[in-house]
Amino acid sequence: MSTTATPYAPEDGWRRLDPRTVVVTALVVAGVVAGVALPATLGLARWLGLPAAVLWAFTGAVLVIAAAAGTDRVRWHRTRYRIGEERVDLHTGLLLVKRRSLARERIRTVDLTANLLRRLLGLVTVRIGTGEQGSDSTLTLDPVTRAEGERLRRLLLERAATAPPGVHRDGELAVLDPRWIRYAPVSFVAPMLGGAAVGAVMQISDWVGAQGQVIAWVGERFRETPLLWTVIVLVVAALVAGVVGALGLWIEMWWNYRLEREPGGTLRVRRGLLTSRSISVEEARLRGVDLVEPLGVRLVGAARLDAITTGLAQDHASRNADHNTVLPAAPRERADAVAADVLREAVTPTGATLTRHPRAARGRRLRWSLATALAPLLLLTLLGTLLTPVLLWIALGCAAVFLPLAVALALDAYRGLGHTLSGRYLVTRSGSLRRSTAALERAGVIGWTVKQSYFQRRSGLLSVTATTAAGGGAYTAYDTDAAEGLTFAAEAVPGLLDPFLERDERPSAHAADEPSGP
Repeated sequence: MSTTATPYAPEDGWRRLDPRTVVVTALVVAGVVAGVALPATLGLARWLGLPAAVLWAFTGAVLVIAAAAGTDRVRWHRTRYRIGEERVDLHTGLLLVKRRSLARERIRTVDLTANLLRRLLGLVTVRIGTGEQGSDSTLTLDPVTRAEGERLRRLLLERAATAPPGVHRDGELAVLDPRWIRYAPVSFVAPMLGGAAVGAVMQISDWVGAQGQVIAWVGERFRETPLLWTVIVLVVAALVAGVVGALGLWIEMWWNYRLEREPGGTLRVRRGLLTSRSISVEEARLRGVDLVEPLGVRLVGAARLDAITTGLAQDHASRNADHNTVLPAAPRERADAVAADVLREAVTPTGATLTRHPRAARGRRLRWSLATALAPLLLLTLLGTLLTPVLLWIALGCAAVFLPLAVALALDAYRGLGHTLSGRYLVTRSGSLRRSTAALERAGVIGWTVKQSYFQRRSGLLSVTATTAAGGGAYTAYDTDAAEGLTFAAEAVPGLLDPFLERDERPSAHAADEPSGP
């Protein structure tokens, strides 16, 4: 193994992080302190006067920045790492020294991340993981040079194994189409960001003591406007802010997107405008794909594609919810084509014709959906009867909107139900607000869970769940016909469910009529 020396690499193979980490920390903390200093200064000015408040705020900011930079300088001095022939070692800590080590044969991911400041300095954060659960399965080198990060990624993901059999192509599998940005405003992110924008305005105005003035200014603008139109205008304004935020977030997350298959069987996703991200997934961990269609995205004929991989660590999931996304929202046909390329299949299993579920499953969805919508309406009706008729009118208006909506969503959820077997994969589909079509490799199923409630039993239905060590850990065919669901599970993984199935071993009438022998 090469141990090429660097200005901060000892001759015994141990290397240090890049010393510019102190500069990065100082600048980041300075930005945070600057954001806090303004409301803090305005608050102190009420009691101490503006000059004294500025002096105290400046002194505090300098002390905080110096403390953060000093702490990071000690961290840099006490941190070193080494790439051995068999293990990757990381030593760090001052009072509590930590020595951590990962076997190279167990390493499955090497991800590179760099925010705008690190990119300007040519630095990246490297996360080396085994794909197992828990923080002990991940080593973080923060930061190293980009060249060093790429060297580590290539070195640690080297595999001598041959590519899996099947129809496939290497190199570039997908690249960004700027027209995909049109799907950003129809996602659930837009209204969420709109609500967050309203909350941010109210919170910041409260910090500077101007929340009352903001409310008064809005009230002045709509003094002559009926209340209903005032609410409509404010909601539309929040939605417009949410759409703008969704577009900006999409550009930041997915600009420069590229999906590639590298030699040795590694899928690599690169993306990001200000913060660049490089995520690598070893194909040996791939157990299928999940075609996700949120309602708004599905209505315009688009879907995103997630990889179902073994050992998706919880720390990755919490830090970056889209860590396993290999294709952003794109036209459904394009998503199916990428799924086929990722799985090395001639025809994507996500496009297979699914077995429809019995009509009794539709009734269950209607009942659950209506019950969910009626519960708050009944509460409003009760309160209106006891307190004020205004609540009765509100309940009537909500009923006119939410009851038809509940029925529509229930029928849509029923139309989305389905399951089938497609070559090496079992396929399940469910959901309305978030429709998921999961194609799971049958060899990756480690068990089955069969559930049948009292009401399902009366309707002749049951739900079968394939358990796996990959992705979400469980993929369910909901409310299937009882016999069909068990047959589906038994055929998906032959022999796994057979010991638990009740079979009719009584001789048939035809067999009973045959002579038993001479």
